[in-house]
Amino acid sequence: MPPPREQQLLVKAARLYYEEGRSQHQIAEILEVSRSSVSRMLTAARERGIVQIRINDPAGRDLDLESELVARFGLRDCRVAETPAGDRPLPRVGDLGARWLLENLHSGQRVGISWGRTVQAVVQQVPDDTALDVEVLPLVGGLSAVDSAITGEELVRDLAGRLGGRFQRLHAPALLTSKAGRDVLLAEPSIGDTLEKSRHVHVAVVGIGSFGVGSSAALLTALELTSEERAQFEGGDPVGDFCARFFDAAGKPVHGPVDDRVLSVTLADLAGIGLVAGVAAGTEKTRGTLGALHTGVLDVLICDRALARALLDEIAT
Repeated sequence: MPPPREQQLLVKAARLYYEEGRSQHQIAEILEVSRSSVSRMLTAARERGIVQIRINDPAGRDLDLESELVARFGLRDCRVAETPAGDRPLPRVGDLGARWLLENLHSGQRVGISWGRTVQAVVQQVPDDTALDVEVLPLVGGLSAVDSAITGEELVRDLAGRLGGRFQRLHAPALLTSKAGRDVLLAEPSIGDTLEKSRHVHVAVVGIGSFGVGSSAALLTALELTSEERAQFEGGDPVGDFCARFFDAAGKPVHGPVDDRVLSVTLADLAGIGLVAGVAAGTEKTRGTLGALHTGVLDVLICDRALARALLDEIAT
């Protein structure tokens, strides 16, 4: 244990520097020591626990996990929400997603969004006094099979209002009873034109679905597949989806009866967009998110800490 006088000197130097904001030169004059001695005192004060530095990140991000995910999956960016035990991850992921969007979206651009509760959480965190000259476009048709508040149509209108921009609707359902019916709608100029614009947005925010979980499960129920069609679909080993477009664990599209009845951008369309952010919350999305990271679609991943760790643990086994 250092002598009391030395301890008192370290405390005094620390108070002058950290609480009063004095420079090391000023502290040296006050204590009648050299400037290099002051530097050594401040170092000793930290090493002995007299000074404890705490960094409070108001954005609540886990920077270490972000770096790991970027390096492991070749992402351009990643945002991982710190979620204290007992807290729901969805609001925090939504907040980080909104922050990311406002950092990367600029006037004169077009932004496309999909649907789902995580995308809704992002939209709800965008301040409603933002003034950006942007156009918001849907990446998928309407989804009557799920809560209307989280469909692409409602979220497109809400986001445009919050950003102060314009929006276009896709006047068509996302799910059809047959490929022929889907193709008839795609031939309609108003639908075809909107979908074509959606393919060429500058920025896209898409929810990551996980097979058999939440809204992804509701999609399959709404399609009313026959047992034969269901078996054919599941034979492709789907793990997740973007915009109701399913993919397997390797990130390859799952073609067949489901894909043939969906009215939305394709995985190839999404891969052609310059900047695509995928948003997901909760460890139940692990398989879907891991498959999503292998599609080549995502430039950015925005998720919570528990999901980020689950992803890294999964690839480590």
